[in-house]
Amino acid sequence: MSLLKLSPSYKDYIWGGHRLVEEYHKKYDGDILAESWELSCHPDGPSYLAEGPEKGLTLTEYIQAHGRDVLGTNCKRFADFPILIKFIDARGNLSIQVHPDNAYAREHENQFGKTEMWYIMDAAPGAFLYYGFDHTISREEMEQRIRENTLLEVLHKEPVEKGDVLFIPSGTIHAICENIVIAEIQQNSNVTYRVYDYGRLGADGKPRALHVQKALDVTRREPAVRDLHCAPHLADCEYFTVDKVTLAEADDTYCGCADEGSFHSILIMDGEGTITCGAEAYSFRKGDSYFITAGSGAYTLKGCCEALISHVSAKNDRRQSD
Repeated sequence: MSLLKLSPSYKDYIWGGHRLVEEYHKKYDGDILAESWELSCHPDGPSYLAEGPEKGLTLTEYIQAHGRDVLGTNCKRFADFPILIKFIDARGNLSIQVHPDNAYAREHENQFGKTEMWYIMDAAPGAFLYYGFDHTISREEMEQRIRENTLLEVLHKEPVEKGDVLFIPSGTIHAICENIVIAEIQQNSNVTYRVYDYGRLGADGKPRALHVQKALDVTRREPAVRDLHCAPHLADCEYFTVDKVTLAEADDTYCGCADEGSFHSILIMDGEGTITCGAEAYSFRKGDSYFITAGSGAYTLKGCCEALISHVSAKNDRRQSD
């Protein structure tokens, strides 16, 4: 098989809502669904083959069975699967947090760092994100503000609406805020350092853990600059390249090609239609996720839909994130 339909792992973090079930057709029985990990080989939440003779295998198991050539030659520079793709439903505010770069994460967490990008799929009127600082501050001031619960006073509020894109390099302090639904493409990492969490309690009735000293070590204490220099792509870095496809009518068609360089991930953000690669075809709808193995060649999307297509580009000329 070269065209794989995937099913996700689910996360019930306390700030989550229920829109991924109600609007994105996620098969989940709980009251809170914060994240669905749509393309993942991370042990904290793998994705699974949803159809076909190997249904039920994790994507990691599929790759192990068929060999790393299914990832493509551009992925050979990575020891592990390079990216992780999620849907995120933020009914409430996420913690103020930061992610380390590769060097720090390898030394302290035995994982990779985390550079990521967000595509805003929906946002209530007046919605915003925290994204970097509104001016440069010292490590001492940052530490004092964390201790005194005044950190929000110096963070930059970035207004967002549907269709906006933000690139978040490792070391950028940030938070998704309430009433926003996001598609996130990130490095294959689950390392997060919280520095402020609104005084919330976890499921155990205790305040959720903060990671202040590690956050102080890795945070860029300066304003973030929205990345507007990766055209014609939504995002383009060492770890992932992301493009958006919009088909306005039911008979519209997008033609892509998964060459020997990289697999392609297809994330359906809205609409419905048909995806075809060779002799394989699936009907898709909002919320579906597909994986096309490297070297599969031409594929098509047909229908009225919006989709994100992600792959790993050749290393040459890619902007370095760390």
